[in-house]
Amino acid sequence: MSEPKEPTPPSPLEMDSDEMRRIGYLVVDRIVERWATLGEDRAWGFGTRKELEPLVDGSPPEEGRDPEKVLEGVLENTLPYAGRIDHPRFFAFIPSSPTWPSVMGDLLATGFNVFEGTWLESAGPSQLELVVIYWFREWLGFPEEGGGLFTSGGSAANLCALVAAREAAGNPSDPTIYVSDQGHSSLERAARIIGIPQEHVRKVPTDPFFRMDMDQLAEVVGRDRDLGMSPLCLCGNAGATNTGAVDPLDAMASFAEEEGLWFHVDGAYGGFAILVPGERVTFRGLERADSVTLDPHKWLFQPYETGCLMVRETRILEDAFRILPEYLQDAELGKEQVNFADRGLQLSRGFRALKVWMSIQTLGLRAFREAIATAIAHARRAAEYIAASPHLELTGPPSLGMVCFRFIPTKGSWGEEELEKLNRSIQDQVNESGVAMMSSTRLRGVFSLRVAVLNFRSTWEDVHTTLQEVERVGQARATGRAES
Repeated sequence: MSEPKEPTPPSPLEMDSDEMRRIGYLVVDRIVERWATLGEDRAWGFGTRKELEPLVDGSPPEEGRDPEKVLEGVLENTLPYAGRIDHPRFFAFIPSSPTWPSVMGDLLATGFNVFEGTWLESAGPSQLELVVIYWFREWLGFPEEGGGLFTSGGSAANLCALVAAREAAGNPSDPTIYVSDQGHSSLERAARIIGIPQEHVRKVPTDPFFRMDMDQLAEVVGRDRDLGMSPLCLCGNAGATNTGAVDPLDAMASFAEEEGLWFHVDGAYGGFAILVPGERVTFRGLERADSVTLDPHKWLFQPYETGCLMVRETRILEDAFRILPEYLQDAELGKEQVNFADRGLQLSRGFRALKVWMSIQTLGLRAFREAIATAIAHARRAAEYIAASPHLELTGPPSLGMVCFRFIPTKGSWGEEELEKLNRSIQDQVNESGVAMMSSTRLRGVFSLRVAVLNFRSTWEDVHTTLQEVERVGQARATGRAES
């Protein structure tokens, strides 16, 4: 008779069920508490490295610590020192305000530890990602052979698009790409990564509405052909980060067809405005693009990191990226079963589509349409307020959720350098007060304050309060200068 076996002791990395629940409930409670009081908090938190290093510095402990104390340390010493990007008065850069079902989807995907590089290891998750990709395909008006994949964000999607463009063109020598002077920096970085030198990235001037100038584009492409270059890819904006501008996409699509260029559209944040019936006309021609970048973690209200690349012909994307090493031979299950690793940069990739699917299934597409439409309405109302204010001046036409403006004193003579210094100081004071968070940009050389209204939590009162604070601070600083 064999001796009874001693039970195998659990791994020191394991926690028992009760402890996992206890810590899990604590985390969820703290997140819910944050969301419930978000509007009462500061819109921005900041600390210098010198200030923050002592709060988290130190060697890793040899023995584990109480998880509740570890959690409290993060909540007290790390998370407060960051922008509240989902705060209703966070109007800087491109805000992100995820829905609760999307956060739960992220938690599920992480807790189930899904590897979604191959169908063999993630049949269910891969099928669900295909469903969401088909939703996007329908919204864009792409044909049935269109498809794509989820990425970490717009930068990765733009990179994959340029790789596809290069491979589809047969990897020509001396390639050039064309972006407007409002194009996103990730396009220039993507070109550098795939071996296109910076001097081959043509920045085409824009018209008074910050849309690509088609006459200038034709001139630049013609000059490149005369020089023996290989024009490769034309990149359009469907919501430029600076101004919200949407390029003349239909005219660009026709030009790209005539010139044999790959037509890529960066719709990272603005592309989802096609869900709003009254906005679809703005994006005419988007359905003719060869590829489109979308970022659900922006105007589809998802947590980071949730980007997406869509292409008119999925085959081109797979031709560009598919590699079958011997150690993945078991994952080759036929064309019907999709290995998403064949469509992009990552073999190891998480289950990003779940959060999108869960949030739309739970809340309904109408709620997303209305949230985007409301944000656009707030931005337009902000532009009307600025235009009517004796203290504020629009520095560019509003578009989608973007408004750019500056404070102009009503008394005294102010040069451009003084106005820039004044507006910088206004921005600093408003941000440091925590009332709101704004970023700045430069339009045609003019320093501009910039408000991006994308958050479903933002009300007109939040936008109005921010503009009034700019006026109040500006008047006080302008008066102080005059008195001194």
